[in-house]
Amino acid sequence: MKRQQGFSLIELAIVLVIAGLLLAGVMRGQELIANAKVKSLASDFRNIPTYFYGYQDRFRVLPGDDHAAATHLNGGTSATTAGQTQNGLIQGAWNSDTATDESFLLWQHVRLGGLATGATDTGSTQYIPRNSEGGRLGVTSVDALAAVSANTFNSAHAMCSDGILGRYATQLDTMLDDGSGNTGVMRILVNGTQGTGEATPQPASPYLVCMSF
Repeated sequence: MKRQQGFSLIELAIVLVIAGLLLAGVMRGQELIANAKVKSLASDFRNIPTYFYGYQDRFRVLPGDDHAAATHLNGGTSATTAGQTQNGLIQGAWNSDTATDESFLLWQHVRLGGLATGATDTGSTQYIPRNSEGGRLGVTSVDALAAVSANTFNSAHAMCSDGILGRYATQLDTMLDDGSGNTGVMRILVNGTQGTGEATPQPASPYLVCMSF
């Protein structure tokens, strides 16, 4: 009678230990990738207000709201929003594609002012700023944003970043605000849907994240 050979308990234990180490390594790697993505997204919310106020400090007017940009920026386009001449607010939707909107011109102004990098030709396909997930970045007044968010922010302006998965949006809110998507200075919104924000976003669904500053 032929004797069947199998794994010994020691061999099985070694296999299980190796499998556990591999699984832990994969999970740790995924965690590191997720943390890197959140840090990259968070840098947008930290840097863009710095560009915004840096321009104001240098030129005594807000980027985008600058109706004399052509006089102090080489190649700059002056804002021409009718009836809103340098009123201290950024007019236009946060994701405007209208070349004369202040929210659209803002990016050209901060770039020509040496505060940010990127295309300065408003007709360039590279002009619209994007986050690390490929979503769009934008700035507008909270009054203009209210048409989408129905929020009540305490400051005059807000920046938005869309296409952010819920699991990253929640981490962002925890890192930069109060950890709840429907309160505080940061709100997590369903793209294009009016509301006060999602307290508990779905981890795999994309959201629009806006923060007042």
